[in-house]
Amino acid sequence: MWRNPSHPDRPLHAIVQPPGPALFTAVREALSGDGPAVLPLSPGRAADAALAALRPTSVDGVPLPGGAGVPADVAVVISTSGSTGAPKGVMLSATALRTSALASLRRLEAAAGERWLCCLPVSHVSGLQVLVRALLSESEPIIHPAFDPVAVLASGADHVSLVPTQLHRLVEMRADLSVFRTILLGGAPARAGLLAAARALGARVVTTYGMSETSGGCVYDGSPLPQVDVKIGDDGLIRVAGPMLFSGYRFDGESGADGRFDGDWFVTSDLGELSGGRLRVLGRADDVINTGGEKVVAAAVADVVAGHPGVSDVAVVGRPDDEWGQAVVAVVVPADPATPLTLPGLRAYCRDRLPAHAVPRDLRIVPALPLLANGKPDLVRLRAGT
Repeated sequence: MWRNPSHPDRPLHAIVQPPGPALFTAVREALSGDGPAVLPLSPGRAADAALAALRPTSVDGVPLPGGAGVPADVAVVISTSGSTGAPKGVMLSATALRTSALASLRRLEAAAGERWLCCLPVSHVSGLQVLVRALLSESEPIIHPAFDPVAVLASGADHVSLVPTQLHRLVEMRADLSVFRTILLGGAPARAGLLAAARALGARVVTTYGMSETSGGCVYDGSPLPQVDVKIGDDGLIRVAGPMLFSGYRFDGESGADGRFDGDWFVTSDLGELSGGRLRVLGRADDVINTGGEKVVAAAVADVVAGHPGVSDVAVVGRPDDEWGQAVVAVVVPADPATPLTLPGLRAYCRDRLPAHAVPRDLRIVPALPLLANGKPDLVRLRAGT
């Protein structure tokens, strides 16, 4: 048992295993203060890298030489996805996690005793928060070690959190999605066509925006949750304030966290617009492609390309180009592999819908987009062409 809030170093216990009852118990004790802080990791190379970088005090109960504790208020450390670089350890307090989860439950009008299905990696904040919502709902979570569409539909859960790729697989089955009271959808942008198809199957889909630093989703269907404030800075970046914000980055010290703050506002890496109090996320600032002196938001191009009937999935990246600096490249999963989209066809489609400088100059056809464990496209592999 760990109960010494005045001590500056709270033990940090890494749990490297698929989600299950033991991990749920560890998270519950971390939030209550009855156990050490938790670093949940899924087995694999990413876990090995995170252990080396984040140096917990123990791994699955075995002391780790050279490990270091965390500040007393930290309950959970989340290793970021590393979609654009090396992961960081995002330190979250019990207060931040509970505040976020309680605001979510209230917005969804989720009642006590209703069950949550966890079929996302708990090593990511979206999966972790499913467990926290279950704790606050005073219900046992239904935990699946991996995503299986048939098992998900038969789970009997009231609420589930998914990423777009998972929802797409359920839609492909033409399943009755009204079996869930709520499908929380986040982790990556969802094509409008996917949302419409899911709702036609009876789904109540609530889209979420957030990240590890905000304890997960903090904006639902464009509207901030209770106690969440959102604004857009002069640089176009989304800023978030509220009690659900993280305590800092592990080993970065105060300067590392302060570098992402503008007063009380956490400065995200995402570009956005606010209209009538509703947030529209335009895309990541580091996904802006500079081509011929013009700036192109990759997500905006992807949204247009996704509307082509020959496209099942798409990501857009910049590729170094001697003439243009960067060339806009569409990486496409074809709707029909037997008749894949061609570059001339794609460019003709996009010319009517995008500025000339944003029209893709190259097209790569792939059987599936490379994804990280949390469902986000793996931008490092996409940019490398692997």
